[in-house]
Amino acid sequence: MNKGELITRVSDMLSISNSEAERAVSGTLEAMEGALAKGDKVTLTDFGTFEVKQRAGRTGRNPQTGEAVEIAPKRVVTFRPGKGLRAAVNEK
Repeated sequence: MNKGELITRVSDMLSISNSEAERAVSGTLEAMEGALAKGDKVTLTDFGTFEVKQRAGRTGRNPQTGEAVEIAPKRVVTFRPGKGLRAAVNEK
């Protein structure tokens, strides 16, 4: 499912226009993005938790040349599914 399909599904489920559903979905995603950018955790009960973690720098290898390459540390977003999502996925 992509963002357009999600908007259509929300529109159908709530009996609202596609433009209203698009504003709701976009607003939700922007709010989540802003919270994660600040380093906050985003928890959606029974769905899961999005969290920003620090990945340490390391030495990697260029697969074409075998040359050692330094990989800088960076922040990454992780997702841990909630109990309800795990149960829904395992039912199918």
